[in-house]
Amino acid sequence: MPVSDLSHDSIKQLLPDWAAPWLEIIELGLQIVLIVLGAWVLSMLLRRLIRRLGGRYSLPPELTMGARRATGFVIYAGAIVLILDRFGVSGTVLWTAFTGFAAVAAVAFFAAWSVLSNIFCTLLIFISRPFRLHDHVELLESGDKPGLKGQVVDINLIYTTLQEDAGGGPVLQVPNSLFFQRIVRRWRETQRG
Repeated sequence: MPVSDLSHDSIKQLLPDWAAPWLEIIELGLQIVLIVLGAWVLSMLLRRLIRRLGGRYSLPPELTMGARRATGFVIYAGAIVLILDRFGVSGTVLWTAFTGFAAVAAVAFFAAWSVLSNIFCTLLIFISRPFRLHDHVELLESGDKPGLKGQVVDINLIYTTLQEDAGGGPVLQVPNSLFFQRIVRRWRETQRG
């Protein structure tokens, strides 16, 4: 009998009596292993592609790391949905739960609009690169008044951290949106002297 003609029942008849009840569990286990393996391979391929694109186009390491994390999250979330589907969880139930969560998250994001503004400005800092790590910057209040000044030691989603003194003095955490509201004076690490 050709393999293509084998049905689930005919496979059960070919197995010993003690193995027949385990066929469904073995089949489910193999499907889950294949889903996880496929997600892992796809994740590794996309991580390698993003790393190559980042090197080829001189993208900031923070942007490539964020892209790798986002693709990994999407791939593994999709794998979890496929695994839950194998266990019989309805796609409609999952979609309803996801949209309910997204609606609550949208309301929370509107409540935290200033935080969203800083996150968006972080993206603009990484793309437009008005300054980079280890540059010295000064935020001017107006043309004649000195403002916040220091070396950029960290850029995260909400704040850019400036070290006031090179000798390890106090640090300033400046909201990222402030860099797009004020004049920024910048010195590269090699320009300072």
